[in-house]
Amino acid sequence: MHWTVLIISGVFEAVWAIALGASEGFSKVVPTIIFFAGLIVSMAGLAFAMKELPVGTAYAVWVGVGASLAVIYSMITGQEAFSVLKMALILGLIGCIIGLKAVSH
Repeated sequence: MHWTVLIISGVFEAVWAIALGASEGFSKVVPTIIFFAGLIVSMAGLAFAMKELPVGTAYAVWVGVGASLAVIYSMITGQEAFSVLKMALILGLIGCIIGLKAVSH
């Protein structure tokens, strides 16, 4: 249960990061609202997961999921250039996240 919540909160980390960029310094209302809602959900999920999971592992997974999704989203939307090397590095990051889950007790 804690792992599932952690992964979902990592997804919401990507949501608030993308919304933050779209808010253009909080000057656009809808992305600003999405940013704050995503931030609250993401942090609440991280806090819940940290009740059961080690802080370092939980934080690394949360950041890794969010960062991976934010980069993938940016490449899909054309905001960031696609490259095979970037995709290989993201896959490596995802592999490390899976590895952290595998070695956690």
